[in-house]
Amino acid sequence: MALNTVFRIHKEGSSQSLTTAKEPIPVIDKHEVLIKIRAVALNFRDIAILAEQYPLEVKENVIPCSDAAGEVVEVGSLIQDLKVGDRVIGSFAPAHLYGPALDSYLAHGAPIDGVLREYISLPGTAVTKFPSDSKLSFPQMSALVCTGVTAWNALYGNVPLKPGQTVLFQGTGGVSITGLMLAKAAGAVTIITSSSDEKLELVQKNFGADHLINYKKTPDWAAEANKITNGLGVDYIFENGGAGTIEQSLSCIARGGIISAIGFLAPGKKGDDFDVTLGALTRGCIIRGILVGSKQLLDELVRFVINKGLVPPVEKTFGFSLEEVKAAYAYLQSGSHIGKVCITLD
Repeated sequence: MALNTVFRIHKEGSSQSLTTAKEPIPVIDKHEVLIKIRAVALNFRDIAILAEQYPLEVKENVIPCSDAAGEVVEVGSLIQDLKVGDRVIGSFAPAHLYGPALDSYLAHGAPIDGVLREYISLPGTAVTKFPSDSKLSFPQMSALVCTGVTAWNALYGNVPLKPGQTVLFQGTGGVSITGLMLAKAAGAVTIITSSSDEKLELVQKNFGADHLINYKKTPDWAAEANKITNGLGVDYIFENGGAGTIEQSLSCIARGGIISAIGFLAPGKKGDDFDVTLGALTRGCIIRGILVGSKQLLDELVRFVINKGLVPPVEKTFGFSLEEVKAAYAYLQSGSHIGKVCITLD
C-alpha cells in the first residue's frame, strides 16, 4: 500500500503540537481527482487553530491548513474537465460552490482534514485549474485559496468595487497585500496601515499603495483616513483587527460603505462598551462578515489574476520537514512577514 507523509495536530495534556505520520494515499472515487500537493500557504487561522484560539469547530487530530496547489495525478471516471498533469488549487470548503455558506461550513484544516500532506483527493467540483501557460509558481497559486478569495469576496462579493473608490487595509498580512494588489488592478485608491515605517515603505515600493498610515505614530488613524478622503470616508475597509479597531473603522467609513469583518487580531479593551450597532446605523454602512468564499468566487479570482497578469505576494517559503514546518508557523506568528508564508513539497 502506497503511503504519504501527513501532518496532524496532536493534543497532549493542555497543549497541542504538530506531528507527522505515514498514512495511505487516498483512493479516489469516480467523482474525484487525486492531487499531488506541491505547495501549501499558511494563514493566521492555522496559528489560531494550533493555539486552540480558533472560534469555530476543529476536529480532533486534524490535518491542518486549507490552501494547497499541486498537480492532478489521477482522475475519476466521471470527471471530464480535468486531466493528469493539470496544475490546480482546491477550494477552501469543498462543498461551498456558490452563494453564502449555509448550514455548516466544512472547510479544510478545521472541521475536516486539511492539506498539509503529500496527496489529497477532492471532488472535481472543488478544483480550479490554471491555464497551461500560466507562469505562477505553486506557492503563488496556493496563496489564492483562502487569502485571495477572502480579499475578492470583500471587494466583489456584495457591492462590487468601482474604479476610483477608496479601500483601506489594516496591516500588511496576506489578505491586506492581496487585497491591495486586486484593488490597484481595479483602479481603486488604496490606504494601508502598519506599525512599521519600513513595512509601509516596502508595501508602497513593491505593491503601489497610494497612502500610508503608521498607526503607532498616528493612533487616530481614522482621522487621517478621513483627511485623505477629504472628509468623505473610505468606501471599503478590510477590518482585520476586530473588536480593537472597529470603532475607528466606523468613524472613517463612507456613507453606505462596506466594512468587511475578516480577522480578530486586535482584541477590544476591557470595559469597552462602544455601540457597534449605533455606529453602523449613523454611517448607513454595511458590516459584513467574511468566511472566505465560494468556489464561484475562487474561479472569478483566478480569471482576474490571470487576465491582469498579477503575481500573488509570497514573501518566504519553507520546506516540508517537521522542523521547517514549525519554523514556517513561527515566522507567520512573529508578524515579520509582508504577504504570504508558504511550505513547498518539491
